[in-house]
Amino acid sequence: MYQFLKKNIKSLVPKEYLFKNELLFRKFYGVFYSGNKHECNVCSNKLRTFIQLESHELLCPFCGSLSRNRRLWELLKKDKHLNGNLLHFSPSRSLYRSLKKIESIDYYSSDFENEFLADYKFDITSIDQEDNKFNTIICYHILEHIVDDKKALNELYRVLKPGGTIFIQTPFKEGSIYENFSIVLPKDRLKHFGQDDHVRIYSVNGLKERLKTAGFKTEEKTFNNQGNGFYFGFNSQETVLIATK
Repeated sequence: MYQFLKKNIKSLVPKEYLFKNELLFRKFYGVFYSGNKHECNVCSNKLRTFIQLESHELLCPFCGSLSRNRRLWELLKKDKHLNGNLLHFSPSRSLYRSLKKIESIDYYSSDFENEFLADYKFDITSIDQEDNKFNTIICYHILEHIVDDKKALNELYRVLKPGGTIFIQTPFKEGSIYENFSIVLPKDRLKHFGQDDHVRIYSVNGLKERLKTAGFKTEEKTFNNQGNGFYFGFNSQETVLIATK
């Protein structure tokens, strides 16, 4: 039902108007999901259930946050990264709205392809900002789209402050990184990399090695659905890399 409604609303309502009034649309739809079994930690609404998408992702009907958005929000708050200059690539709308409200951060949201709500348009391989500027960088599901990811990692290292932190996530596979730059057609990229605009599939160890080569220290955090995972609708298993300078 949700996917059907979303498809039809997007075909009828202009994108800018939909983004501007998204929370109003969601408020009416979210009433049907109200309850006490779950809570979205991004918007603080109590839920009977999350919306389960075809991808098995759990979506908050009120703010549109996905599992990974809620996990990231918990990490940002828990580790006290909501201060100073924060750079966020291709932000989810739920986190964009939440982060924009926080007075303790200078929030730099960036979208290079005009697909997300953002205030800047940075090329991650050539970030138009000075050295050592950002306390925190969020780079979620970005690097698998970037052909020259090594150049991107060098840029991330350049603009991160000493002692700063980057939260990184991509799709991961076992073994080694799989990339083949002769694969360029969308249909072939879909077949090989799982999405028609991806250029590789990382392994955790492979990405950690590239981060190390760029100068970062890395920490791997793997989460299983334990403790409050069910209540907040987190993924049953999720890996986040935390890189520091």
